[in-house]
Amino acid sequence: MLWTLLTTLLLGQGVGAPPSGADSHLALDDVARVVEPTGKIQCPKVPLVAYRGDVIHYASPLRVNPDFRQRLQRFETVVRETATEVYGRPPTQILHLGSFNCRRIRLWPDYLSEHGLGNALDVAGFVFPPLPRRTSAPADLPNQLKRAFRVRIDPDWQATDGVAALHARFLHELAQRLVARMDIFRVMLGPAYPGHKNHFHFDCAPWRIVEI
Repeated sequence: MLWTLLTTLLLGQGVGAPPSGADSHLALDDVARVVEPTGKIQCPKVPLVAYRGDVIHYASPLRVNPDFRQRLQRFETVVRETATEVYGRPPTQILHLGSFNCRRIRLWPDYLSEHGLGNALDVAGFVFPPLPRRTSAPADLPNQLKRAFRVRIDPDWQATDGVAALHARFLHELAQRLVARMDIFRVMLGPAYPGHKNHFHFDCAPWRIVEI
């Protein structure tokens, strides 16, 4: 099976067993992902829908597979809950670097990227509005974060000082909660993984990789 091949290829990069349980099978799990390592590729024809975000909007609309859209709705709920705990309100936008994109995996050109199936999203950050009037702010919220602001994976992920340290706390808490939720994403890559300094990559490939 494909996940077995990737387990061999990515040994040492956080690869685990394929997902198990009632939530384990998605329609795209049956789609072949092996491609020629060079030359032009043609991505499989799979259903794609336009998605702007139901719980939280994305900065621009996405093109995603319907199954992945359902995972994104759950993701948005976790973002809302985590952000409200840290900042007293959720973001109004999720900043992203793209969803559907017919291409190979950059580090493993024998395989189609999940972006080529509309089964992936790269998240770069979040846009927060001013704290609404009469909303109780968390006790440790700095006054300047009661105004509008943005959180970015780069540079906030590694921040240790000032308000950016609170952004780092938010991002790390969000990542931990997503890793714990087996019903949302299967692959989660972040600054710890090559080429992902400025974004989180989330997808639902038929294997599990976590390297945040």
